[in-house]
Amino acid sequence: MPLGPLVIKILVMGTLLLGSLALLTNILPTGRHNLRSRRVFGAGRSPVAMVAAINPQADGEKVKVRKTAEEWKAALTEEQYQVTRCSSTERPFTGKYWDHHEDGTYTCVGCGQDLFASETKFDSGSGWPSYSRPLETSAVTEIKDISYGTVRTEIVCSRCEGHLGHVFSDGPRPTGLRYCINSASLGFVSS
Repeated sequence: MPLGPLVIKILVMGTLLLGSLALLTNILPTGRHNLRSRRVFGAGRSPVAMVAAINPQADGEKVKVRKTAEEWKAALTEEQYQVTRCSSTERPFTGKYWDHHEDGTYTCVGCGQDLFASETKFDSGSGWPSYSRPLETSAVTEIKDISYGTVRTEIVCSRCEGHLGHVFSDGPRPTGLRYCINSASLGFVSS
């Protein structure tokens, strides 16, 4: 029995609704939808973004709270906003920390979470700050990034979900990883 146009429309709308619910409830295999991947299909960023809270939960994890785009714009410079909230990339060899050699800790510019120790920073020749590993593996979240016709691994802050950069498998020993991070997404605390 052939399906009528109304039944087909209902099936398509139901499928779209279920897909949207899957994205909203983070039940995708990656645990989080990729904002850059959504952009490939024409969808914009959510007007509400995540930011870290200072108050820990009972189990010791930090609570995520939400800020509007306007609140982020008020808290960040234009470049910081474009990089962390819109997944932009700063030009190589222009960022504040690409050639920075002071001892200390690199933090998230959005929420202040400690991300990278200065002793893991190395000169990759890429023009962006590069690190062999995060301070704690729980400090960053990896996301499959399918933008620009390539498959990469995007790195975001685990607290505020601010875009940091990407991780590549061409780094130094012992990890073999290169966390290529935008200076605009970082703060720094001297030791």
